[in-house]
Amino acid sequence: MIRRDADGCLRVEAPMTLANARPLLATGEAALQTALRAGGKKCALEFSGVAGVDSSGLAVLLAWQRFCRARDARLCLAGAPENLRALADLYGLSPLFEWT
Repeated sequence: MIRRDADGCLRVEAPMTLANARPLLATGEAALQTALRAGGKKCALEFSGVAGVDSSGLAVLLAWQRFCRARDARLCLAGAPENLRALADLYGLSPLFEWT
């Protein structure tokens, strides 16, 4: 679901849909915690391997954002699928995220 590269980037490689939301949330929080323990206050997530997204995927993303903010860390999003960005725009949530 989430793989950590040698450069420390976390790559999301599963659909961000209702079917995967619960395990994706838990896996993501564990990966973010490991990344934060490794040093730094910035967590990069890369989404180019994500095939599908629905509103529950956006909810997972919001939870990861809260997780990072509670630890005074930044969450940076790269390669987000267009439908993820469109959902964030639709709900007025885009400004909450750092998109790259």
